[in-house]
Amino acid sequence: MRSFFGTDGFRGEANVFLTAEHAFRLGCFLGEYCRGRAGAGETCRAVIGKDPRRSSYMFEYALAAGLTACGTDAYLLHVTTTPSVSYIVRAEGFDCGVMISASHNGYADNGIKLLDGKGEKPCGEMISLAEEYLRTLPPPAFVTGGAIGRTVDYTEGRNRYAGYLISLSRFSYRGVKVGLDCANGSAFALAKSVFGALGAQVYCINAAPNGLNINNACGSTRPEILAAFVRTHALDIGFAFDGDADRCICIDEKGNVVDGDAVLYMSALYLQRAGELDGNRVIGTVMTNSGLERALAAHGIVCERTKVGDMYVRERMKKSGAVLGGEPSGHIIYGKYATTGDGILTAVKVMEIMLGEKKRLSELLRGYTPLPQVLLNVPVFDKNAACAPSVQEKLREIERGYGMRVILRASGTENVIRIFCEGENASDCRRAAGELKECVLAAARTETMRGGEE
Repeated sequence: MRSFFGTDGFRGEANVFLTAEHAFRLGCFLGEYCRGRAGAGETCRAVIGKDPRRSSYMFEYALAAGLTACGTDAYLLHVTTTPSVSYIVRAEGFDCGVMISASHNGYADNGIKLLDGKGEKPCGEMISLAEEYLRTLPPPAFVTGGAIGRTVDYTEGRNRYAGYLISLSRFSYRGVKVGLDCANGSAFALAKSVFGALGAQVYCINAAPNGLNINNACGSTRPEILAAFVRTHALDIGFAFDGDADRCICIDEKGNVVDGDAVLYMSALYLQRAGELDGNRVIGTVMTNSGLERALAAHGIVCERTKVGDMYVRERMKKSGAVLGGEPSGHIIYGKYATTGDGILTAVKVMEIMLGEKKRLSELLRGYTPLPQVLLNVPVFDKNAACAPSVQEKLREIERGYGMRVILRASGTENVIRIFCEGENASDCRRAAGELKECVLAAARTETMRGGEE
């Protein structure tokens, strides 16, 4: 059982669960980790990016201090996206990467995401060793003299990533009216510059971060904000990103929300027609809509499921040889171009499909009918309530009684229990989710009372 790292990094309230000392210690760990795997006389390099929430600056300097104190150079991309850090690690041969972000969480939270030398989110040895280091707190292996690492201002790396995204577009966007909701996060300048360079008429909202407004009633978790903007301004398409821009939720020309499952559908068919969908296989997660499985099967495409988290999607993609995978939340991995979810890259690929097929976004979704789903997030003090016998029995009762797919899981990024119900009837899904929510809350109250007694 991990104490610090969840499904997407070490995340929690800044200076409560995740402190500056943790960041310094992780910097020391990474400095030692990189040096331990380098050849004699080699200079180790780590690249650091951050989102614009206030605490990110504190964590950036703490990480850089730990890295350099333990003999590894720290290259600072400053405010940038998670996928840009991944790209720079791969493209420029860094030993590892770090992204400081709590993704879609509010500004009071923050997180530290580690990336290995391949630019991938590790889920094995590297994370286990980092966990052990934070638990045992060994004396840092400080270096002296010329062995002390350097801190390097590396904004040019961010510019190189923007150039890479622009180079991937096969079409000019001239004449296309594009709305961008940047969530007052990492995409606030980068996304606009990419779409502007490709010729689009760009309409940006929530692109003025002040350190406290990231994800505040905006971005990929509130796509209805951009949907209304698209309708009001008669735009052709819209893209909503999250705080670190590794997610993208689309808005069609009618103002309808197009989630990650729908993007997988249109992308899979587009790649299949081009002869580029290796193995006719797509990787989803347990949260993937069963309607997507049905729609893809009609075209001879298999949809495999894995655990929630784009790092698990990536792992399954590597094992199966799939070139496309993702999550309903908007983490989409185009394996030919990236090793993590990339919101701006997803937007570029959706534009390619729309322009290449000469169809509006709504037309590209014909043939895909999602099943009704309800997702509830239940805030709890003790996430172990999800495992209570009363809750598990209620879950089985709902599955039997309603004949639907039910998933109950503790979030790996927030203090909530997520309830997921999917079936043929929307009202049944809402009713079942409500019943399960009440059971979870009752179990959570019981667990809290027991904790107080102890």
